Amino acid sequence: MSLVSKTYGKDRVRVMRVKRDGARHEVRELTVKAMITGDFAGAFVDADNSKMVSTDTIKNVVNVVARENLGLDTEAFCMAVAERILATYPQVETTTVTGSETKWDRLSFDGEAHPHAFTLDGNGKPFATVLATRDGMEVTSGISGFTFMKTTQSAWDNYARDPYTTIKETRDRICATAMEASWRWSAAPADYSAANATILATLIEVFATTFSESVQDSLYRMGTAALAKVPEIADISMACPNKHYLLINLEPFGLDNDNVVFLPTDEPHGQIECTVGR
Repeated sequence: MSLVSKTYGKDRVRVMRVKRDGARHEVRELTVKAMITGDFAGAFVDADNSKMVSTDTIKNVVNVVARENLGLDTEAFCMAVAERILATYPQVETTTVTGSETKWDRLSFDGEAHPHAFTLDGNGKPFATVLATRDGMEVTSGISGFTFMKTTQSAWDNYARDPYTTIKETRDRICATAMEASWRWSAAPADYSAANATILATLIEVFATTFSESVQDSLYRMGTAALAKVPEIADISMACPNKHYLLINLEPFGLDNDNVVFLPTDEPHGQIECTVGR
């Protein structure tokens, strides 16, 4: 029997790069697939791994190239990864690097672009629910999967600690979530669409423009602001799973990582929920 073809590599290498230009941050999140071909037949047919490049090593190459190239566009970044693989491993004949971008749109308030707050491109699914009885109707509006992020001005510290606690305190982290939110109407607004837009804009503005001591802290203040802005809603409920961005340890490669290269992950995630009412 003959080995007709062979290739291997690393898929779903998720990496977030934050390019900090003073107060203004640029974010680029990619899911990378890097596949290689070359002189690897021995591993398949002779149980000889001597020329194999570990797939974990390929992941590390992606992360190192990310730290060294914070501002590259997707095409140039994939080229840089491919060039590094070919330059480092002579047994590699070809490498195919694909980067799939998670697109973040910069938020703006009062016509001014925000330096470090973003929403996911093509974001959220608005919904409405009507519960009708013979005595009347209860109307609820909301949005599902509305995803937003800021790259600084978020903390998590001063929490309870015990022998099971391993997470480190921080006063500067990425804060991101995919929010499920709904609000009950006590009276019909003049324009549901306009009122819904006002509620969502208020929630996001509070999140983006104020320091967050925790997701819990932000949610309460976001809900309070929405109730103050739109008097026709009776209460607002929000559920926000953390979309974690974990700082990648680059010390083994002699590189620092001052909050610029992260591993995006949402499993397992913290789940924070609350209802704010009048």
